[in-house]
Amino acid sequence: MDQSLAEFGGQNILFLLLAVFIVVSISAGVRIVPQSQKFVVERLGRLRVVLGPGINFIVPFLDRVRHRVSVLERQLPAMSQDAITSDNVLVQVETSVFYRIIEPEKTVYRIRDVDAAISTTVAGIVRSEIGRMELDQVQANRSRLIEAVRDQVAQQVDDWGIEVTRAEILDVNLDQATRNAMLQQLNAERARRAQVTEAEGTKRAVELNADAELYAAEQAAKARRVSADAEAYATKAVAAAIAENGLEAAQYQVALKQVEALNSLGSSAGTQTIVLPANALDAFGDAFKMLKGK
Repeated sequence: MDQSLAEFGGQNILFLLLAVFIVVSISAGVRIVPQSQKFVVERLGRLRVVLGPGINFIVPFLDRVRHRVSVLERQLPAMSQDAITSDNVLVQVETSVFYRIIEPEKTVYRIRDVDAAISTTVAGIVRSEIGRMELDQVQANRSRLIEAVRDQVAQQVDDWGIEVTRAEILDVNLDQATRNAMLQQLNAERARRAQVTEAEGTKRAVELNADAELYAAEQAAKARRVSADAEAYATKAVAAAIAENGLEAAQYQVALKQVEALNSLGSSAGTQTIVLPANALDAFGDAFKMLKGK
């Protein structure tokens, strides 16, 4: 009886141990990976598989999750490095890089410190690119510099299973001596532009004045031309009248003008004495003769 109980107790313990082993094995063989991570699994010290998001199964006690890698986008801390432009100006460039891990098996087995490696790479690329530019180009072509840094970093970190999503040039700082020199240059440029603007204004005023004088001269010439045309027309009309009515008509008109002139002279205020030309009476006579003739 006691022996049967002992055997029954031993069986229960065995079943209990087996159940515990099964539960532990299932627990060790099932891995639930979050959406934002990937698991790197090793078997006996070697890379076995990379587990993606969701439920995954591995071989218990042989496979082991060695690395849990986040695939979220990361931002490196702002980095500052010195660089010298092609015109020998020392600048301090502040950069920032955004990246994410897309192949964890490369990242964990090929590079120890990803952030430090990217920082060193970016610093070298920035110094190389700025060394090809003058200071004015660095300030004016910042977008081109950013694009060059991003492309070159992406090429160099490809073996690390990393994707560079963005690279930013946050600031470009100059030493105080260079700033003072640039300020003097800026003030000189402003003074030059002011002088040019003033000179252009004076030139424009002279041009407008000359145009006004030319316009006045043209208008005066037009007026003289109109007057000459009128006189020519009157002369032409008189010549036509003489040709049509004969010389007597012309003499009649001259006599009438002489009579009108003498009449005006005699009717003027304060006139006591009238001086007549020697042929005045002849003018009157001619006028009366012509009137009678008419």
